[in-house]
Amino acid sequence: MNPYQAPLKDMQFLLEQVFDAQATWEQLPAMADVVDMDTALAILDEANKISRDLLHPLNRSGDEQGVVHKGNDIITPDGFKEVYQQFSEGGWVGLCGESDFGGMGMPKMLGVLVDEMNYSSCNSFTLYNSLTAGAALCINAHANEELKQTYLPNLYSGQWAGAMDMTEPHAGSDLKGIRTKAEPLDDGSYSITGNKIFITGGDHDLTENVIHLVLAKLSGSNGISLFVVPKISVNADGSLGEANGVTVGSIEHKMGLKASATCVMNYDNAKGFLVGEPDRGLVCMFTMMNYERLAIGLQGLGNAQAAYQMATDYAKDRLQGVAAAGSATGATSDPIIVHGDLRRMLLTIRAMTEAGRALSVYTGKQLDLAKYASGDVQAKAARYVGLLTPVSKAFLTDRGLDATVMGQQVFGGHGYIRETGIEQFVRDTRIAQIYEGTNGIQAIDFLGRKITYDNVATLTEFVAEVNASIAQLTQANTEHKAMVSQVFAELLTTANYVNDNKKTQPALVNACAVDFLDAFGYALYGYFWLLMADKASSHEDASFAAQKQFVADFYMDKLLSKSQYHLSQVNQGDKSIMAMPAEMF
Repeated sequence: MNPYQAPLKDMQFLLEQVFDAQATWEQLPAMADVVDMDTALAILDEANKISRDLLHPLNRSGDEQGVVHKGNDIITPDGFKEVYQQFSEGGWVGLCGESDFGGMGMPKMLGVLVDEMNYSSCNSFTLYNSLTAGAALCINAHANEELKQTYLPNLYSGQWAGAMDMTEPHAGSDLKGIRTKAEPLDDGSYSITGNKIFITGGDHDLTENVIHLVLAKLSGSNGISLFVVPKISVNADGSLGEANGVTVGSIEHKMGLKASATCVMNYDNAKGFLVGEPDRGLVCMFTMMNYERLAIGLQGLGNAQAAYQMATDYAKDRLQGVAAAGSATGATSDPIIVHGDLRRMLLTIRAMTEAGRALSVYTGKQLDLAKYASGDVQAKAARYVGLLTPVSKAFLTDRGLDATVMGQQVFGGHGYIRETGIEQFVRDTRIAQIYEGTNGIQAIDFLGRKITYDNVATLTEFVAEVNASIAQLTQANTEHKAMVSQVFAELLTTANYVNDNKKTQPALVNACAVDFLDAFGYALYGYFWLLMADKASSHEDASFAAQKQFVADFYMDKLLSKSQYHLSQVNQGDKSIMAMPAEMF
């Protein structure tokens, strides 16, 4: 299997030409003195080396070896600890972290591209630092100054790791049923007692401490609060103290991500510290949850890119059959890339992956504006972040799994055996549709809260901006522009249908949400392909420009209509879905 190579040229194209990142950074005072395009490209180049030379070699061996629960210790596969130390010393854990506490303060537009590289290289490894960055974000947003000073520097440096502790055996996505309790102590801290399951990175040997963000109920309250609970207590001077009653009951034995420690966690009178206000824990935790939702979308995207590279390399080398029109060279067998069905799969993976990367950078741009801009610009960006986060998580991971399965199909029988490596990506990607809120939940949030909650106002605003942008494209195919605008018009019509009937048909949103999110995703990718084809027309590399136009044509001919298919499903309503009595299943 060839080493992973980040698609740096595509990444640079998105930053420089498609989304003009330099102009965005220049208009944000907090960014203007931190990053410019030269700095960003240097970071991407270095990140490519890290992902290729350090992370990628761990992927296969980590899957083969897995994590081990031995006594009170969780042992990661050979090489993980040493690479994590190098990774942390390079500042990568705190790449987008707050500079006041030791982070590098880089924009999210850049961070999403680095995350994609890392997931393409080694999913399991990347989850550890992703959760740490998310925990730091939550603490910075909601904790008091003392907790920030105590925990953020060591999280951003990678000396400590972070974990998100929500799920319990009897309370998965429905968190109001959690039973973990918090009792107030005389010193203002709390005693935390309970159990959690499916805790990614709950414990490991990569860092000297693991800082848990734990949801629990205060004694006498049905509300949910959030607490910082270190595995090892932290003294007033910042040094580590005694064990804090945080232990691993067991590790989960999973389909994939075998080098990622997914733990059953026990809290026995562990000392914790309240984050934010009592009974407002979910509001605080969702700062981290939404960060992780985008990160998991990037996992799906990164795996799709890896699958494309592996499948394309194989299709160019594997000799089998002769081209339908006869071999151009007179050979008795041709590389399988000459066959139409193989090209269909490879082009589908490529078209969806490149548009998915555009979605990730565009979402990163909205996050940067929501954080650093002001006034109407900030407010609009915040609305768009709410709109795009469930789409980024669900659509990127659904299509990411599709891509890995298609990549495996390109390999034929060789894709089903371990030696080629593609089957690991199928296994590793499958969980991405499930954790951090299943994709069905993402779709219900998207349609029920982000689309119809404000009576389609945000979507209407977004579509108007898309249409205004399309009108300004001078080099994109005119027919393609009309096709994408038509799809967005139909999307708005369907959204208004759901909004008008949501009260009289209470199951409508739940039953049709996945189809609506998919319809939006395919429409949005059509818009991104218009942008990319338009901007590529003036690219200095004629071959690069031609590739973009070929793939854009394929998307418009073969994939954009999937949006209209999914809208047709929504317009059929929920009657046939809800009609059959439960006992007949």
